[in-house]
Amino acid sequence: MSYLGIDLGTSEVKAVLTDDDSTVIASAGARLRVDNPHPLWSEQAPQAWWNATLDAIATLRAEAPQAFQALRGIGLSGQMHGATLLDRNGNVLRPAILWNDMRAHAECVELEALVPDSSAITGNRAMPGFTAPKLLWLSKYEPAVYRAIDKVLLPKDYLGWKLTGEFVSDMSDAAGTLWLDVARRDWSERMLAATGLTRSHMPRLVEGSAAAGQLRDELRREWGISGPVVVAGGAGDNAASAVGIGVIQAGDAFLSLGSSGVLFAATARHAPNPQQGVHAFCHCLPGQWHQMSVILSAAASLHWLAGLARREVAELVQGAQQLSPDEQARAPLFLPYLNGERTPHNNAAAKGVFFGMTPAHEAAHLAYGVMEGVAFAMADGYAALQAAGTVLESAAFVGGGSRSAFWGELCATALGIPLRRHAGAEVGAALGAARLGRLAVTGESAQEVCVAPAILETYVPDTSRMDLTQGRLGQYRRLYVALAGEFSVFGGNG
Repeated sequence: MSYLGIDLGTSEVKAVLTDDDSTVIASAGARLRVDNPHPLWSEQAPQAWWNATLDAIATLRAEAPQAFQALRGIGLSGQMHGATLLDRNGNVLRPAILWNDMRAHAECVELEALVPDSSAITGNRAMPGFTAPKLLWLSKYEPAVYRAIDKVLLPKDYLGWKLTGEFVSDMSDAAGTLWLDVARRDWSERMLAATGLTRSHMPRLVEGSAAAGQLRDELRREWGISGPVVVAGGAGDNAASAVGIGVIQAGDAFLSLGSSGVLFAATARHAPNPQQGVHAFCHCLPGQWHQMSVILSAAASLHWLAGLARREVAELVQGAQQLSPDEQARAPLFLPYLNGERTPHNNAAAKGVFFGMTPAHEAAHLAYGVMEGVAFAMADGYAALQAAGTVLESAAFVGGGSRSAFWGELCATALGIPLRRHAGAEVGAALGAARLGRLAVTGESAQEVCVAPAILETYVPDTSRMDLTQGRLGQYRRLYVALAGEFSVFGGNG
């Protein structure tokens, strides 16, 4: 038997085919484009997700035809929070509003006024990236679209509907909507009513490792698959990454540097800290929860600088790591708030800042400042998790940024914990999705299947640079406090 994991990211759909031992047989990807029609807006066409998924699957079928014919389970992972809207005939009403779309900041205040104890229900503060505030925005500014809504789906659940014909979501992804009672693992009637919706607008809920439906017969025949194929509930991208990297029990954690930055800690109970922007969500496995700190511009900050400086990212990283400690100490400080910020500030108006620039600074100094600033933002996130009672001994290091050992050492030193880079980290979410597909078919225990891949490297805090790091981290934190009042009156929103 083989299992397919599909990860719907912001910039790419990734797909992996695995065998009975969770070994990757083949992998494929298809790129996606993000549209920004107005400042603070971020949208994608759901049809583009489906087209990219079909392209990735076509590549897998060509690479491993026999293994693909033996497919028995599919798991889905996806970018969270996106509002994907269908009418009663299954037509997409408008482009999906994505997780990094900031237009609904005023509606967050409105939502919390409508349900004053919303944080107690959802475990989270209302943030513009979440799904529910987007629906309030639509009710005001696109009322015709809003009135036509029959179903609100998250991005991966749109793919699930295309694969199975069923409207289903899992607990981990649904927890990021602000419509879920996270402790009870069920839709909240009060939160839905606050946005003018009911349960009928929502997909059915299942655990991520449970069966959500069967692959449509026409797709199974078209793809030459010999038997029935179970599609699992799946997971939000970070919960799927956790399953792929073996982060499934309390105390397990990973730090991800993708477009956004995430510190994910598995917990045995619902443990919120909404005041500091900690996300307290369900895990995709039964009876498990997790906490996340999230920054919105991690590796995206470095890619932004590369475009600005007309350099390759690898060139910037090499230049940064070649700086001497004295040069690093003189590098500009960088606040990586290019798209606003979540943890710990929950400030959609926050802006990116270089501080302390002089004519002596070159691209390498700026690159160091960006990489260090992202590490500092992740340290702020860990402090918020600690305030909620979470103390970590170590964490896995994943995402595109994990390819840089230098960045891993910066993050380990800023957080004060070792970071482990595992084999296959670049396909973590897709691998986790494939594992969920396997669990839905076989009924095995997660502890048997969701094991950590081999450790390739470990990055430990550099005690020789601890004084430098802590001193600059203190400056970084004071800069935000000094500038916070200016961000909301600054007119530069894109």
